[in-house]
Amino acid sequence: MAKKEETISMIDTLAEFKELKNIDKDTMISVLEDSFRNVIAKMFGTDENYDVIINPEKGDFEIWRNRTVVADDELEDENLQLTLTEARKIDADCEVGEEVTDEVHFADFGRRAILNLRQTLASKILELQKDSLFAKYKDKIGNIIAADVYQVWKKEILLLDDEGNELLLPKTEQIPTDFYRKGETVRAIVQRVDNYNNNPKIILSRTDKLFLQRLFELEVPEINDGLITIKAIARIPGERAKVAVESYDDRIDPVGACVGMKGSRIHGIVRELRNENIDVINYTSNVSLFIQRALSPAKISSIRVNEEERKAEVYLRPEEVSLAIGKGGLNIKLACMLTEYAIDVFRDVEGADEEDIYLDEFSDEIDSWVIEALKNIGCYTAKSVLAMNREEIIERADLEEQTVDEVFAILSAEFEEEQDETQE
Repeated sequence: MAKKEETISMIDTLAEFKELKNIDKDTMISVLEDSFRNVIAKMFGTDENYDVIINPEKGDFEIWRNRTVVADDELEDENLQLTLTEARKIDADCEVGEEVTDEVHFADFGRRAILNLRQTLASKILELQKDSLFAKYKDKIGNIIAADVYQVWKKEILLLDDEGNELLLPKTEQIPTDFYRKGETVRAIVQRVDNYNNNPKIILSRTDKLFLQRLFELEVPEINDGLITIKAIARIPGERAKVAVESYDDRIDPVGACVGMKGSRIHGIVRELRNENIDVINYTSNVSLFIQRALSPAKISSIRVNEEERKAEVYLRPEEVSLAIGKGGLNIKLACMLTEYAIDVFRDVEGADEEDIYLDEFSDEIDSWVIEALKNIGCYTAKSVLAMNREEIIERADLEEQTVDEVFAILSAEFEEEQDETQE
């Protein structure tokens, strides 16, 4: 009796476990039956002659064994056969060759069988949990979720969702100014779900541009309803972002709808992204116009677009150049990312229509790191460098005075040679 109580108690424990782990009833019944059959097969070599019946409502189970009746002196396998004498204790009218069924009490198999069953069940349920977790978060990829910080490590943060599942937010997927303490709630998108050796690992992200898109969908009903579409996003996490939007209803101003009255809608997104500046612009299929809008707030004087090479040359008045490039080159970087065009910025000065030369062509005379430093401040050609103030280049490109003077001399000499050749 004690053994049977121990086994039934085990079923009660599993019922509690089921509630905690959200395993549905049908799946649990199947797992229990498979586990019992697994143990029986290990003990007797086969489970084919057993019927396992799980009663989830009562919280118990029954095991029935089917054996063939043989003559008393012909018994070969006690698991598959039963002597006529023993069979008639179960069914007084049975004969040799018939099948007799009797109930088996699993507890009678001994403690080893019960321990084996517990281990098998634990293994199967753990496997089920992993499969369930993988399937659940596979469907959530690209969606925003909220989770609580459980532990902060140097390279990542461990979070727990409302069911206690572990999620990871790597340092590389955190906004540079993100700072969290244990217990704080974090919002992020599910970026991917890795599943090596059936061990699901859920990776979250706050730097993915899709996170910004989902925030807009939450804050702007017109986007969620499909009246406004986000056509493109360029983002440097924690610094600045540009979002191109388009409306399918002429009565709706897509930029105004996204920003909201007095910035009410966009402020919530900016706060979530640690004060990341967000520019919302109207999308257009006109490449030249789209590039002009992408370089906002700078005003362009003229533009030349090469659609085959996906390059654009933009000319601006001297006072607009710094606006087009932006602090640290952010504005032009984002414009390039948003439009998917390589944009070169030039000062609109006299002689701008003359043939210019890309800085890369001077790589045999000017060190590559100097050329890169000049590109970082928006100077991609010789004339764009010569059009800039010497002190401005020294300060913004962080170059030595002597280096800048040498660059000016090399570039100036090139155009002087061209002029001499033309005169000759």
